[in-house]
Amino acid sequence: MDVTVIWAAIIALGLFMYIVLDGFDLGVGMIFPFFPADSERDMMMHSIAPVWDGNETWLVLGGAALFAAFPLVYSVALSGLYLPIIFMLVCLIFRGVSFEVRGKATRTKNVWSLAFICGSAGAAFFQGVILGAYLHGIPVSNGVFSGDPFFWVTPFSFFTGMGLMFTYALQGATYLVMKTEGDFQARLRTLVWPLTLALLGFVLAVSIWTPLTDAQIASRWFSSTFRYRLYPIPVLVAITAVLMYNAVKRKLEAAPFVLCLVLILLGYIGLLVSIWPYAIPNSVTLWDAASPRSSQLFTLVGAVIIIPVICVYTTAGYWVFRGKVDPESQYH
Repeated sequence: MDVTVIWAAIIALGLFMYIVLDGFDLGVGMIFPFFPADSERDMMMHSIAPVWDGNETWLVLGGAALFAAFPLVYSVALSGLYLPIIFMLVCLIFRGVSFEVRGKATRTKNVWSLAFICGSAGAAFFQGVILGAYLHGIPVSNGVFSGDPFFWVTPFSFFTGMGLMFTYALQGATYLVMKTEGDFQARLRTLVWPLTLALLGFVLAVSIWTPLTDAQIASRWFSSTFRYRLYPIPVLVAITAVLMYNAVKRKLEAAPFVLCLVLILLGYIGLLVSIWPYAIPNSVTLWDAASPRSSQLFTLVGAVIIIPVICVYTTAGYWVFRGKVDPESQYH
């Protein structure tokens, strides 16, 4: 069995779990402006308070796994994407601080609400920018970053940044529909279908934009090898969109959140298929970027132990705090 492929799968899993779990709590922050009442905002905060810290564990796992298994990618990516990564982390810090302080603030509560909105939106945007820059390829020469520090400042990267913001906003809205009830839930439900349409629009635009601007990706997409792997994805996306419309129309509670995750999974699969077998698209393959096999096997032992532990405590946390959020609950 190819241990390099196993490590690629572990990192892919970690990033997907981060998108699934931290995406909705970032999305909750981004839809704050639609609900200006403090009581509603408090309830939105209470819905994610028990789980938001643990959600970011997967981001740490992905970064550590990348350093252990693919040090070349780690060094090149951090060198080339240093600025957007720093901007993302600053936004996450502001968001985390505002989350804690807002629960105690009185006169400055609106200020911390604004910090929470901006931190959530900024973190989502820069994650999308990083994704867009990575997809178009990071300049590499002799195993080191060889591009301009601002190579990531492109229309495509900014577009993917906006797309990820809408993705997380949809996650946040569908999660809150599942966790709330009454008039508040009904008003949240009105956001779901417009956000779904926006997400589908971004997916379609990126799907057209990417092969038009990247000849290598275009050649892979339309080759006989990749064609049959990719063609089912648009069909499944269309089916999921129809199911989402019906779920919203029938006022289902959990189904929109599940269908949102299905849309994200389909997009993620399309992304992985498109860049395979590259660790850095169009320049460095997984095997070129991999650490020595002995190092990968040694660190894999730790991964086999720690990943089930993370899964268990994450599942336990969500199980304990399942059900509707109590409007009278208090975070602290």
